[in-house]
Amino acid sequence: MSRVLSGAHALVTGAGRGIGAAIVTALAESGARLTLLGRNRAELDAHAASLGPSAEAFVVTADVTDEDAVRAAFAAARARHGEVAILVNNAGAGTSTPFTKLDRATWDAAIAVNLTATYLCCRAVVEPMIVARYGRIVNVASTAGLVGGPYIAAYNAAKHGAIGLTRSLAAELGSKGITVNAVCPGFTETAMLDDTLARIAKTTGRSEAEAAKALLARNPLGRFVRPDEVAGVVAWLCRPDSAAINGQAIVVDGGEVAR
Repeated sequence: MSRVLSGAHALVTGAGRGIGAAIVTALAESGARLTLLGRNRAELDAHAASLGPSAEAFVVTADVTDEDAVRAAFAAARARHGEVAILVNNAGAGTSTPFTKLDRATWDAAIAVNLTATYLCCRAVVEPMIVARYGRIVNVASTAGLVGGPYIAAYNAAKHGAIGLTRSLAAELGSKGITVNAVCPGFTETAMLDDTLARIAKTTGRSEAEAAKALLARNPLGRFVRPDEVAGVVAWLCRPDSAAINGQAIVVDGGEVAR
């Protein structure tokens, strides 16, 4: 793979596993220097150790919903690798409950990790990017940010908000050399999918295999998305030659939403 991001400092949140880990790998293969941000130090360290020496992988732990923790984490990353040229907001969490049972604490938690955290991390990098007149911000949203779904009102609202934030920032920052895009995965082979299948099985009495079959019935490819497929799109958006791609919500779901 061409090392078109050689020397660029890329920071990825939720970087220890699943889609986040795949994004880290893809950016490292493109030559970027990486900061891996997350909450599980052991997972982050293990993945950082798997990268080549050119990645100069730096690990920092923080709760992305905590403004002070985010500020400190980005300061540490900046001290290690310089200003962030590429930010990938990947951290997130799913939740599922009937709206009549959706309490305020669950709502607030979903908004905090899936939307407010994106705002906090963007605020940490935008001003230096404006000074540099260059930046790439990619927000990992979801197909849930484009269509509605039962029992996921809080998650839906947060991901719709993340796409709205993406489009607003793209309009505001494009003239300053900064592109802001969203990537919207469908059901992807991650721990979140495992949790979803387990919840469906528990709620409906079906097996997890039957639950998976029901989800895949809506997918033209007949399979779940792989993390590396999402990561490939993210890495492409971070390339210098993707400068004309701005304010987009790119769907990676095998054609499910298009049906």
